[in-house]
Amino acid sequence: MTDTGGTASDAAAGQAPAGLVPVITIDGPTASGKGTVAHGVARRLGWTVLDSGALYRLTALAALERGIAADDQDGLAEAARTLPVRFEGQHIYLDGREVGYDIRQEQVGNLASRVAAYGPVRQALLDRQRAFRRGPGLVADGRDMGTVVFPDAGLKIFLVADVQARAERRRKQLMEKGISANLEDLLRDMRERDARDTQRAVAPLAPAADAVVLDSSKMTAQETVQAILDLWNGQRSVAARRLR
Repeated sequence: MTDTGGTASDAAAGQAPAGLVPVITIDGPTASGKGTVAHGVARRLGWTVLDSGALYRLTALAALERGIAADDQDGLAEAARTLPVRFEGQHIYLDGREVGYDIRQEQVGNLASRVAAYGPVRQALLDRQRAFRRGPGLVADGRDMGTVVFPDAGLKIFLVADVQARAERRRKQLMEKGISANLEDLLRDMRERDARDTQRAVAPLAPAADAVVLDSSKMTAQETVQAILDLWNGQRSVAARRLR
């Protein structure tokens, strides 16, 4: 995912109008596998990926480093609006520094969940997220991609998994990155984060009315990717038949 940092028109950039660029959204609770699956789907389709959660984590990291209070909504929104961030493939840079490891710390993730409940912060990041929509297509993962950011997406997936499975996945991810993690602590943090995400007043975590709910508890990442591709290809086949 590459942050253009601008809002130039699609015509000026030589791209198709944003509304004509296909989008697949993948929403769901933390550690449901959204990121891995989104990258897998995008790789198979040759599309761009938007990891919207990274933007909230970057805002949280900037707040921690700049001493912005967790309840200072205006200060947090300004930080979100002016983030000096750059995405290059799997690498994430904040103010020229690689922070892919830093934003995956649980302290940052927990603050990001709190920050994401603030309307001014979500509004500050809305245009930034929509700017990722460019040809040939976009796979967007997050919490409100299908309900708020891309409500006209061609396919909306709401990816769920049992909380125990999600905690074990997160522990494995952290251990692979060399970050120590306690399963019980992860379970507690995950349940608290789920409660915040589903109960917040602004853009609560919930499937869009036209989303497909997919339970990945007993599926591998590859199986989940294939299931989404099958749904996408099935929709295209139906649309093609209607045009005949």
